[in-house]
Order: sequence, then structure tokens, then C-alpha cells
Amino acid sequence: MTPSDRAAELHQRLIRNFNDAPRERFLRAPRYDSETASMTKGTAARQLGASFDIVAPGQQSCPYHYHYAEEEMFIVIQGHGTLRVAGERVPIQAGDVITIPAGPDYPHHIINTSDAPLHYLSVSTHKEPEICVYPDSGKVGSFAPGLRLLQRREAGLEYWDGEP
Repeated sequence: MTPSDRAAELHQRLIRNFNDAPRERFLRAPRYDSETASMTKGTAARQLGASFDIVAPGQQSCPYHYHYAEEEMFIVIQGHGTLRVAGERVPIQAGDVITIPAGPDYPHHIINTSDAPLHYLSVSTHKEPEICVYPDSGKVGSFAPGLRLLQRREAGLEYWDGEP
């Protein structure tokens, strides 16, 4: 393998440009409208996840939630909005770096409260299995390789249910 071939291979395994990455749109009217591009899919990263997100004016990208295993970081690149966190609403703007530890003390989501698109990078530890709780809807999600289970907290079974 020539040095230029090796450099090209390393570039493919290690580098993504959020300006060029293909985006997927998530739309669920009337509240959710965003575009996202994975920055780590297909890379050598195993313990980090990252995406580039653009949230439409007046919208949000995901429901209010918290993780039991993953920590998250959001880096606001362009625009401004609101971080709803721990029951409060905190203004955010370009240049802000937001850190969210795992656990129930910091349920969160980002809302674009402006009249222009809000651009940010999302970075998270990639921990599985993961339990995610959605306080507004009462849902709990369990996520692991080959498992994606969402249910209402009150729909849980008693520990011995169905056992002989």
C-alpha cells in the first residue's frame, strides 16, 4: 500500500465533514423537524457517537429525555435557542458547549426558539445497553444490540410474572 493509499484509508476511517455528510430528515408535526447526519457511522470510533443536527425554526429534534448510561455534549455552531434541562429553560447560542451527564438529574432537549435554523454537533459516549426515560410521556426505552423496547413505565410487569 502506498503512502497516499494509506492516507486515503485513514481519512475514510477517521474523518467526516459535517458540511458534506448526507442528512436524514425527521419530521413529526407539529413539534419535531430536524435534519441529522451521523459523524461516526462507518468510522473507526467505537466508544463515541456524533451527529450534526439542524433544527428548523420553532421546532425541536427529540423528546425531553435522560440516559442512564450515556453522557452527551452539544456544541452550538450557528443560531440560538433554548435548552430545556432539569425542568428549566436556559438560553443557548452559537459558541456554547453544553455537557449533560447521565442520570435522572438532567432530563433535556434542545428547542429552536428562534426564527432561523439552529445548527449543533451532538457528541455522546456510546454505551450499551442503554436505558432512556422520557418524563413528558412516561415512556422508558431499553436499547442494546438487537433490542429496541419502548413501553410506558406503568405497563411494567411484576418480577415473577410468568415464572413457574
